[in-house]
Amino acid sequence: MAPQEFAVAPLPRGALWFFPALWLVLVVVALLLREDAALHAHPSNPVPPWLVVAFGMALAVAGPFILLQYRRIRIVDGMLAVVAAGVFPHKVAPHDLDLDRARILDLDEHVELKPRLRLWGFGLPGFSAGHFLLRNRARAFCLLTRGEKVLVLPRRDGRFVLLSPEKPEALLSALRALSGSRA
Repeated sequence: MAPQEFAVAPLPRGALWFFPALWLVLVVVALLLREDAALHAHPSNPVPPWLVVAFGMALAVAGPFILLQYRRIRIVDGMLAVVAAGVFPHKVAPHDLDLDRARILDLDEHVELKPRLRLWGFGLPGFSAGHFLLRNRARAFCLLTRGEKVLVLPRRDGRFVLLSPEKPEALLSALRALSGSRA
């Protein structure tokens, strides 16, 4: 069986602009704190210190920004495989999911399913990736890029998988077809 790819909903603007804005703030703060040294180059060093500060800060924020771009939802070898922010992979077999209770919800209406505490993950305004404790105190693996049209997949062990695919109905239908579950 060929792998099926499901597009992840796009990131909100707040998450996209977080790291460039953070870089700018860090550079300005670093230059203000070192105003005398940052403006005057040492005679033996041809590289201006302000350029070193800007480049160093860019390196500090470039890694997380690149990882933020790597999100994937697939069905591979009969398993739901999710990669969130590049470093948080999660695989679950469809028979481990209670697909009869799976729903597509708006987290603003169902606040008990919102991620509350990050256990091992990555979070920005409008973006959650990794393992979280939900407001209802259940554990969940999340790849959330929006609060509406979230696919909530309850697991049989009491945990959850919360995903933001572009087309949640298509992913839920594929999982149900794979497991032979009724709609």
